Amino acid sequence: MRSELRFGLLGAPAVYDADGEPQPVQSAKGRALLAALLLEPGRVVSVDALKDALWGGHPPASAHASLQNHVTRLRRLLDDPDRLRAVPPGYRLRVGEGELDVRVFEQLVSRARAAHAERDWDACADAAADALALWRGTPLDGLPPDAAGHALVPRLEEARLLALELRYDAEIGLGSGGGLVPELAELVAEYPLREAFHRQLMLVLHRAGRQAEALAVHRELRGRLVEELGVEPGTAVREAHRVVLQEPGGSAVPGVADSEPAVIDDPVAASAAAPAPAQLPPSPPHFTGRTDVTYALSRLLAGGGDEEGTSPVAVVSGMAGVGKSALALHVAHGLRERFPDGQLYVNLHGATPGMTPLTPDQALAALLRDLGVEPQRSPQHPDAASALLRSLLAPTRTLMVLDDAATAAQVRPLLPAGSGCAVIVTSRSPLAALDGAGRFPLEPLSGRDSAALLRAVSGRAGLEAGHPLVELAGRLPLALRIVAARLAARRALTPDALAELLTASDGRLHHLEHDDLSVRRSLAVALDALCGSEREADQDAAVALARIGALDLPTYGVPLLARLLGVAERRAEAALDRLVDVALLDETAYGRYAPHDLVRDFAREAARQNRCGVTAAEVAESALHWYAESALQSLLAIMPEGLDRDDRMRGVVERLSGPGDRFEGRAAAGAVPAMSTDQAFAWGDTELANVIAVAERYGRSSALLPVLVRCSFSYLKRRGRLTEADLLSRLSVTAARRTGDRDGEAQALADLAGLSYVSGRSGAALELIDEALVLWRELDHASCVHRAVINRGLLLEALGRYEEAADALRQSMELAKSLDDPLSEAFALSNLGNIYEHTDARAAIDCHRRSLEIGEAQGHDGVRQEAHCDIGYSYLALGEPAVALTHFEKSLRIHDEAEDWHNESRVRLGTVRALRELSRTSDAVRECDDLLDRAEARADDHRAGLARHQRGLLLYADGHVEEAYVQWEAALAALDGTDSSEVVGELKGLLAGSVPQQA
Repeated sequence: MRSELRFGLLGAPAVYDADGEPQPVQSAKGRALLAALLLEPGRVVSVDALKDALWGGHPPASAHASLQNHVTRLRRLLDDPDRLRAVPPGYRLRVGEGELDVRVFEQLVSRARAAHAERDWDACADAAADALALWRGTPLDGLPPDAAGHALVPRLEEARLLALELRYDAEIGLGSGGGLVPELAELVAEYPLREAFHRQLMLVLHRAGRQAEALAVHRELRGRLVEELGVEPGTAVREAHRVVLQEPGGSAVPGVADSEPAVIDDPVAASAAAPAPAQLPPSPPHFTGRTDVTYALSRLLAGGGDEEGTSPVAVVSGMAGVGKSALALHVAHGLRERFPDGQLYVNLHGATPGMTPLTPDQALAALLRDLGVEPQRSPQHPDAASALLRSLLAPTRTLMVLDDAATAAQVRPLLPAGSGCAVIVTSRSPLAALDGAGRFPLEPLSGRDSAALLRAVSGRAGLEAGHPLVELAGRLPLALRIVAARLAARRALTPDALAELLTASDGRLHHLEHDDLSVRRSLAVALDALCGSEREADQDAAVALARIGALDLPTYGVPLLARLLGVAERRAEAALDRLVDVALLDETAYGRYAPHDLVRDFAREAARQNRCGVTAAEVAESALHWYAESALQSLLAIMPEGLDRDDRMRGVVERLSGPGDRFEGRAAAGAVPAMSTDQAFAWGDTELANVIAVAERYGRSSALLPVLVRCSFSYLKRRGRLTEADLLSRLSVTAARRTGDRDGEAQALADLAGLSYVSGRSGAALELIDEALVLWRELDHASCVHRAVINRGLLLEALGRYEEAADALRQSMELAKSLDDPLSEAFALSNLGNIYEHTDARAAIDCHRRSLEIGEAQGHDGVRQEAHCDIGYSYLALGEPAVALTHFEKSLRIHDEAEDWHNESRVRLGTVRALRELSRTSDAVRECDDLLDRAEARADDHRAGLARHQRGLLLYADGHVEEAYVQWEAALAALDGTDSSEVVGELKGLLAGSVPQQA
C-alpha cells in the first residue's frame, strides 16, 4: 500500500519516495505550497490563493517570482515533474487514485466501518490498523497556524478516533483485547467525554477480572457527564455497565463468546439501525414547464460523483417566487428510486418571511438526528459534526435537498463526501462561493407555461399566453399561483376583471396576496435582511433599491448608482452585486442591472416609504445631472474641435456647475471621466433608453434637460437615431421654454430643423430654423447665426428655391470669413455646390473640391466625407458612374473613422445608383439590401423609401415586375409628403405603368 503513496498530509506535508517512505519537505514555504496544492488535489489552485498560503495574505512585491522558484524546487522532489503544471490562473498537481494518504486513510476507515457492520472482526482490525499506520503525526504539521487550523484537521482527527474505536472493538471481538488497558486508559484521560473509549476500557477491565476498576470508570464518566453536560451516559455505556454488574469477572464479554458483535457506542453504527429517511415534502401539484432544466438537473444528480468521489451538487437559484423549491422537489421525487438509502430535506429558511435562517450547527444537528444519531452522541465541535455527517453518508446513496439557503457558508458543512450521494440546493443567490456545484438559474416561465399553470390551478379554461394576467403576474410562478388561487376562490371574479384590478391599481402587490402566499412578503425578507445588516455593502444595497424605485429606469450601471448613492464606484458595485445575490436585481449584461417587473413595484413602494433617505425629486435631479455630465464627455469625444462644437457647448459647463446634486452625490462619486470616441458611442448605445426615460418622466421642467439633449445630439445624429433625437429635442424645447433657457431653446429648434431635413420635410425644417435664427440674433450669437444661415440655404435648395438658397449661402461664406471659420466656409461651399448641381455639375464639382481642400487642411473627417459624397453625386449627374463610384468608396472609407448616419446613408444610396448604372446588378442588389437593413434598424423611413425605389428598379430590370411594384408601393408610402418630389413623381409614374427611368 505504501509503495503506491506519493503524497502525505497525515503529518508534515511530505512526498513519498519509490520505496514508500515519506520525505518531508524541508522548506517551510515548500511545505505550505505542497499542502495548498494537496488540499485541492487535481484541481487548479490560483496564484493568488498560493500566495496567501505562503505569505499569509501579505505577499511581498517579489512574491510572484518567489512562488515560481518554490514551484521549481517542488517539481524536483516529484517522481514525475510534469505532475505539477501551470494551468491558468494558477497551478494543478496531478494526484492519482491511492497516491494521497488522506484519501487512502478515509477509504480504509470506510472499509473498517463496513466490516464492523458485518461483524467481520479480522477485516475490521486489519483495515483500521492499516489506516492508523498512515499517521505520522498531526495533519498539516509544520505549517503556519492559520493553515494548520484548516477544517480538514479536526475532520481527520475525528476519523482517527473512529478508527481507534473500530480497531479496539475488533480486537475485543476477536478475544485479543487484554493488552489494550494502557492504551484505553490513556485515551480516556485524553478524551474524558468520549463514551466509546470508556465503554471499551470497562469491558477490557471486566474481562481481565478487574470489576471494581471497570465500575470506577463508569462512575467517573457518569459523574462528569451529569455535572458538566446534564446528561446520562448513552445506551452502549449503560449496557456495558449492566454486563459488568451481572457477569462474573473474567468471563467472556457478552456478544463475543456467542459470535455476536460487541456493543459499540458508535454514532455510525447506531445510525445504521435507523429507518432510511424519506423526508421530501409532497411533490408540487400542477408543476408546469421547465422541461429542459428538469432534464439537465436530473442528469447531473443521477450521474453520480466524479472520479474524485465528490457528490454532485446542484444549485437552483433565482428571485423570490420563481419556483426554485417546486423544481427541486419535482426533480427529487423523480429520482427517489436512484437513492434507495433515503432522501433528506432541510429547510434552511434563508429567506422565509418571519423566520431566522438556520445556522450550520442547527442544520447539522437536525441532519444527524434524522440519521439516527442521538443528540448526546453528536460531536460538539462543528467540524467534527460535519465530518460525522460525511462518514454517515459516505457508503450510502442518499439524496439531500437543502431548501432556501442563504449563503454558501450555510451549505458547505452539510455536503456529503461519498460519490453515491447527491445534493440539490435552492437559494436566491447562485452561491458562487460553493465550488464545483452545477448551477441552474431560473427565469420566469414562458407565456405558454404561465397560462398553463393559471388554467391548472384556477380551473378556468380559455386562459392563453396572451391574456393580460400572464404579464401582470410577471410570469412568476408564485404570483401566478396567487392569481389562480384568487380565481379559484371567487368564481364570480373573472380573469378580465382581475386583470383590470391589477392594471388600474397603483399597488399591484396588494392584489398578489392570498392566504399565506404573498409576493410582497417574499421580497421583503431580502430587503429587511439588508436593512438589518451591519455590513456596508448590505446597507448600501438597501438604499440603492429604494433609489432605483424612485428613479425607475429600464436598466442601471455602476457609475449612475454611485452618483445616486453618493459613494465611490467600488461601493456602488458591491451594493449592486448584493442586490443580485439576494435576487432583487438581475445582471442582464456585464455591468448592467435591472429588476423584475414585480421587484420594480416593490422598489417603488420602498421609495414611497422614504427608504431612500432623500426625495424622489432629488434622485431624479441627480440622475439628470449625471446624464448631462456624461453626455458632455460624449460630445467632447465625438465632435471635432471648432466653432460648431463651441456653439453647442455654449453655457453647458456653467449650468452643470450650478446646483444640481442636492445630496452631494457628485462629490463622493467623482466627476464623469473623459471618454474615447469608442467609449462615447458605447455609452450612448447603452444609456439611450435610460436617457429617454429620465427625460420623459423628469425633464420637462428641468434646466438640465436642454444641456443633456444638446450634448447627446451629435451621438444621436451620427448613430442615425432620428426618432429618439426628435423626441428628445421636442422635450428639450419644452424644458428650455419653461426654465427660460433661450439659448437651449434655439439649439433644440435648430436640431429639430436638421432632423426634419434628413426626414425629407424641408418646409417644416425651414420654419424651425427661422425660429432659432430669431433667438440667436436676439442673443447676438454671431457664429450660431452664421450656422443657421448656412442651414437655411441648404433648406431653400431642397425646396427648389435656388436663387434664395444661393444668396443665403454667399452671405454665409462672407460671415465665415469674418469669423475666421474655415469649416463653416467648407460647409457653405458644399451646399452651394449642391445648388449648382441642378444646372452646372462641373461648377458643382469645383465647389465640392474647394470644400474638400479645406477639410484636408483642417483634418476634418466629416467635411472630407461629405465632399467626396457630393463629388460622387455630381459625377452621377454628368453620367460618369465609374468616377462617381470611386468617390463614394473614398467617402465610405472615411466613414469608418467618422461615423455619421446621414452622410453614410447618402453615400450608400449613391453607391447603389452607380453600381446599377454600371450594370453591376448583383453588387447593386447587395448594397441596396444592406442600406435598407441599416435604414430600417434606425427607423429612418425616408432613407428606406429611397432604397426601396432603387430596389424596385433593380428587380424590374431583372424581370421581377410584381416584386418591383411591391417595393415601389412601399417606397411611395414612405416618401409621399416629403421633399423627395422628383422620386415621388417617378414612383407614381412607375406604378401607373410608365417605363422606368434609368437615373
